[in-house]
Amino acid sequence: MSITTGRLGIEHQTVFGLPPVEFVHLAADLGCRYIAAVLSGNPINPHGYAPFSLRDDAALRQRTIAAMREREVSISLAEGFVVRPGSDMRGYAADLDVMAELGVAMVNTVTMDPDLDRSHDEFGTLAEMASERGMQTTVEFAPSLTIKDLDSALAAVRHVACPDFRLLIDTMHLARSGHTPADLAAVDPALLAYAQLSDNTLQQRGMVYREDSINRMVPGEGELPLRDILAVLPPDIVIGLEVPMLSAAQAGEPTEERARRCVQAARDLLTAEAAGGAEGAGAPPTARPPTIER
Repeated sequence: MSITTGRLGIEHQTVFGLPPVEFVHLAADLGCRYIAAVLSGNPINPHGYAPFSLRDDAALRQRTIAAMREREVSISLAEGFVVRPGSDMRGYAADLDVMAELGVAMVNTVTMDPDLDRSHDEFGTLAEMASERGMQTTVEFAPSLTIKDLDSALAAVRHVACPDFRLLIDTMHLARSGHTPADLAAVDPALLAYAQLSDNTLQQRGMVYREDSINRMVPGEGELPLRDILAVLPPDIVIGLEVPMLSAAQAGEPTEERARRCVQAARDLLTAEAAGGAEGAGAPPTARPPTIER
């Protein structure tokens, strides 16, 4: 596996509630070293997967850990840590304990609280709690969230002022919030911790942003400037394929086939970007392997 394509992971939204042990085996079968996880199944479940709870089922956690050890897969990112009006991030302590038990490298957070100052403070609380358990924290922005764009996310990072609190870049949200690859290139690479790769139209297709978010396109089949975005991302961060394709799932395409198409397309993009960079520089780029495993 090349150092370029060995960065790939599969995000939980891509597999629409596939139980964790099966998810680990799917990622390994497709040559991916990483998965992103949630503690319970996705409410959008077109394939009718059995519900699960890593929070409540200790035996399932142990089977998941065993599968990851066997298949050399790890959890690069955990999601579900949301700031809501009136919520207290300290209430996530038990969930963070579970994530630490599973060997999670990073936890991702977003805010739906319109109080931006309070959101910043809650981010700081989560980052501190995660760091105490050996995990980093990322913050994600999207036009549908309180933190809508790259500039607002950078302001949150500056407010928290913790080296373990950095940015997650979702390619669809980056482009849909009006930013270009040049904007991303201007960010200190040390602040970029994780990327989620998908494709879509540049303009929102439906009336509700969420409808596009759960019906994305295979990387390279939409309008997003993915090669230019990949070219300015740090070479040592995990790239998680967040490509939920609800219409394809509802039409009967199996999860494995959808994921396989996305993995192959992402490999093609990364290989092409690396070849282009090497041609421009006159020598192959030097890249470290992902450093998130503990």
